[in-house]
Amino acid sequence: MAPTIDTKATAVHHDLPTPDPETPLRPRQPYKLSTLCVAVENPSMKDQYGSSSVPIYQSATFKGVGNEYDYSRSGNPTRSHLEHHIAKISSAARAFAVSSGMAALDVILRLLRPGDEIIAGDDLYGGTNRLLTFIRTHVGVTVHHVDTTNPNAVIPFIHPTKTAMVLLESPTNPLLKIADLALISKEVKERAPNAIVVVDNTMMSPYLQRPLEHGADIVYDSATKYLSGHHDLMAGMITCNRDDLAKQIAFTINSVGNALTPIDCFLLLRGVKTMAVRMDRQQSTSQLVATYLYSLGFKVHYPGLPDHPGREIHQRISDGDGAVLSFETGDKELSEKIVGSTRLWGISVSFGCVNSLISMPCVMSHASIDPATRAARGLPEDLIRLCVGIEDSSDLLDDLEHALIDAGAIALSAQQNKYIRVPPAHAVLNKAVEQLAIGGSNSKGVDQEWFVSAPGKVILFGEHAVVHGVTAIAASVDLRCYGLTTPRNDGKLSARFIDIDNFQAEWDIESLPWDASAPLGQTERHPEDLDSQLIEAIQAGPLGELGSDKSQARNAALAFLYMYIKLMNTHRASVHFAVRATLPVGAGLGSSASFSTCAATALLLLSQRITIPSIPPPISADHPHLSHHGRHALERHNAEEANRWAFTAEKILHGNPSGVDNSVAVFGGALTYNRPGFGKTGGMESIQGFGSLRFLLTNSKVPRDTKKLVAGVGLMKQEQPEVVGSILKAIENISAQAKRSLADSSEFGRDSLLRDLSAMIIENHKHLVSLGVSHPSLEMIKETTAAPPYNLSTKLTGAGGGGCAVTLIPDDFSEALMKDLLAELVECGFDPYLTSVGGSGMGILSPYPEHSNMSSKVLLPGQVTPPETPDEAADAGSSIRSLFETKSSSELTVWAHSLGKWLYV
Repeated sequence: MAPTIDTKATAVHHDLPTPDPETPLRPRQPYKLSTLCVAVENPSMKDQYGSSSVPIYQSATFKGVGNEYDYSRSGNPTRSHLEHHIAKISSAARAFAVSSGMAALDVILRLLRPGDEIIAGDDLYGGTNRLLTFIRTHVGVTVHHVDTTNPNAVIPFIHPTKTAMVLLESPTNPLLKIADLALISKEVKERAPNAIVVVDNTMMSPYLQRPLEHGADIVYDSATKYLSGHHDLMAGMITCNRDDLAKQIAFTINSVGNALTPIDCFLLLRGVKTMAVRMDRQQSTSQLVATYLYSLGFKVHYPGLPDHPGREIHQRISDGDGAVLSFETGDKELSEKIVGSTRLWGISVSFGCVNSLISMPCVMSHASIDPATRAARGLPEDLIRLCVGIEDSSDLLDDLEHALIDAGAIALSAQQNKYIRVPPAHAVLNKAVEQLAIGGSNSKGVDQEWFVSAPGKVILFGEHAVVHGVTAIAASVDLRCYGLTTPRNDGKLSARFIDIDNFQAEWDIESLPWDASAPLGQTERHPEDLDSQLIEAIQAGPLGELGSDKSQARNAALAFLYMYIKLMNTHRASVHFAVRATLPVGAGLGSSASFSTCAATALLLLSQRITIPSIPPPISADHPHLSHHGRHALERHNAEEANRWAFTAEKILHGNPSGVDNSVAVFGGALTYNRPGFGKTGGMESIQGFGSLRFLLTNSKVPRDTKKLVAGVGLMKQEQPEVVGSILKAIENISAQAKRSLADSSEFGRDSLLRDLSAMIIENHKHLVSLGVSHPSLEMIKETTAAPPYNLSTKLTGAGGGGCAVTLIPDDFSEALMKDLLAELVECGFDPYLTSVGGSGMGILSPYPEHSNMSSKVLLPGQVTPPETPDEAADAGSSIRSLFETKSSSELTVWAHSLGKWLYV
C-alpha cells in the first residue's frame, strides 16, 4: 500500500544510497535537490576504475549464471545507475527508464483491463489524447475527460469499483491549468481505494515538482524534455513507491522490450546533472517574458503571474513555475504571423530544451485532436506556446518584440512613447462572440433563452425496399419542430409538449435519478448502448404516474429526461423546455426525429457541449443557408454532436432506428441511405446540388402499424422471393435514377427534372402497391390529385398503410388550382400541407444583439404597453415563452422568423 500522504507537501525519503560527505568529524545537513541532481554516483555500484562518469555498458548480454545482469532487455548497469538516480530526486522507491514519454504512458495503461474506467483531464497533450482514444476504442476502457482544475468536477466520476485510474497533469499543456494533485489524490483514495493516481510531470520535472509527495501512485516524465534538456535523445521515466505496481511495470517493460538503451541512459544521466542550473535560468527568463506579454494586454497563461487561476495551489505543490507559457492574440492569422516572424525562437514541437521554441499547439503538437474536441475543451486556435531556453533573456525579448511588430500585433504609441498592443481586426466583435459562445469560460448559456428548430423529413423513394438493401432517398421538409428553453432558476425542471398529448410536467431537479446514471465527461460521447438502468429509473420515478393512455408523451418525456440527466450532471440547469410543431405528429414525416433534434440541441447548448459560430455572413436570398456556402469546423461539430444525441433519443423512442430521420433533421437537404449488409457498404451520403422542390404532404389521419407493415413485406419476400426480388430491383433502379437527376438538376434543367421525378413517383407507388403497403385512404388522395384539372403525381411515403402521401407540385401550378385542391382534400377529411423539400437542417436563433429584431420588452397577449412594474412582470415581458406557447400553428413559423436571424446547419 502507498504511504499515507497529507494534502500538504511532505517529502517521502527512501533509503536509497547517496554519496555522503567524507568526514567523520561532524554530521552534515542533507544535500539540496540541486546538489543531488549532480551527485549521480551510486555507492552500491562503484566503478572498479573509479570513473567520474558512469560507464556505458554497451552490451546486449552478460556472462555468467545467476548474476544480477544477463540480458540488457531485462537489466543493464548503466540503466540501473540512471533509474537509481531518478528515483532519488523524485522521492521514489523505484524508477524505470523506457524509450519515450509515450512508451511510459503505454506501460502504465497496460495496468488497465476491459471494463475499467479512467478519469483524465480535458487539456491533455495530443499524444496522450490519441492513446486514450485507442484504448477506449480497442481495449474497452471507458475514458472520462473532465476539468481536473475543479476537484468537484472530478468527484461525480469516481466510482468505488469501476474507476481504475485517474490521470492528471499540472500544469497542463498548453493552457497551464493547475490541478490540486494532493486534494484529488486524497478524494480518489477515499472513494475508490483500488484506483491508481497517475501524474504526467513532464511540464515540471522532479526538480520543480514531485507528485509522489502529494499522494500520487505513479509519476511519469517525458525525459526527452527537461531531464535531458538538449533534445538529443528520446526517453521516458516512470517512478512509483508501491511494490505491487513496480513489479507489474517491470514485467511489462521486460516483456515488450521498450527499456532505454545504454547509450541513451548515459546521455540522460549527463543531462540530469545540469537540470537545476538550466531550469533556474529558464524559469527566470520565463517570468520576464510572461510579464512582458501580460503588460501588453495579451491573455497570458503562466503560473508565475499573480492572477493565474490556481496559483496558490501551484505554489503549495511545486517549487517553481516552470519554463512553458502560452498566450492568446485573438486572431489565428495574427498568431501565425507572429510565429513566422521570430528568428531566435525556433518553430518546433516539444519543450524543455536549452534552445527556446515557439509553436501553435492547435496546428502542431495538438493537431491530432480533432477541431471539434479542441473547441469543446476550450483550446483556442490562436494560442501560441513559448518554451523558454537558456539564451540571454534580453535577446529573447528583443526577438519576440520584433516578431510582434512585424506581425502588426503591437505598434509604437507616440503619446505613450512605448509599444502597445494593436487589437486584431474585429477584436471587439470577437470578444462579444467569445462571451456568447457556449463552452467559453464566460459563458452564460444557462441564463438566456435558447430557441432551436429542426425540419421534418419525407422519404421520396425507396420506402420498405430500404429494409432489404435498396437505396432510399430522404429530404427535409419546411414543416418544422421548435424548441425553447427558458431559465427558471428555482431548482425545478419543467416541460410542455403542446402537440404531444398537450403534455406538461414539473420535476424537482435534485429528485431526478442522478445516481442511476453513469456520468459522461464534457467531451465524452454516449456509448452505443442505452443506459437501461437510467431508463428504468426514469420510468419508475419522474414518469411513474404517467398513464399508458399517453404513450407518445411518455416516450418523449423519457427521451428528454434521459438526455438531461446524461448531459447536465455537472451543471443541473433549472429551465423550462417547451416544444411546438408545424408538422403533423405520427404521420411518417419524421416528427419524432425533429423533436429529438430540438431537445438534443437545446440541452447541448445548456450543457456547454457545443458552440455557436461567430457572427456569420449576412443571410440573403442568394445565400439563405449557411450549409449551402460553406461551414466552419465549430458548425460541423454542432451538427455532428447534435446528430449523435438526436440518434440516442431516437433509440429511446423507436428501439432500432436507421438514423435517416435524425440525420435529415440535423443536416437538412437530401441524402441517400443504405442499410449495412446485402453486399453493400451501409451509410448515408448527401446529395450535393439538391434544389428545393415544392410538395403537397397530405395526412390521411389513418394510424399506421409500421412494424406490422415491414413484417408483411418480409413475409411476402419469403413466400414469393422472385416476385418481390424483381420489385425491389425496380425500386433500386428508380432510386439510382432519382439520385442522378436530383444531383444533376442544374445540368438537365428544371423542367426535365420535374418530368423525370413525376414519372418516377408514379412508378414507385405502383411497386409499393404491389408490396401491399398502400391503403384506401392513400389511393383516394392519389386519385384526387391525379384527376383533371390537377394532373399531379402522388405516392405514399414512409411505411404506408395510412400516414402521408406526397404530391409533386410543378413550378407553374397556379394558386387558384392549389386553392381548389386543398379545399377538396380537406372536404375528404384529409389534412394537406403545402411545403418545400430540401431546405435547411437544425437552426438556432442567433443570440447576438446585431441579429435580434426583438425590442427589450415583448408585449404579452392583451397588453398595449410593456409593464414597468413589478419586476416579475418585466422579466416575463423579456421572455418569448408566453408567445411561443400561445401562437397558433399557422402563425408559428412566420412569428419565429420575425424574431431575428437564424443560424442554420
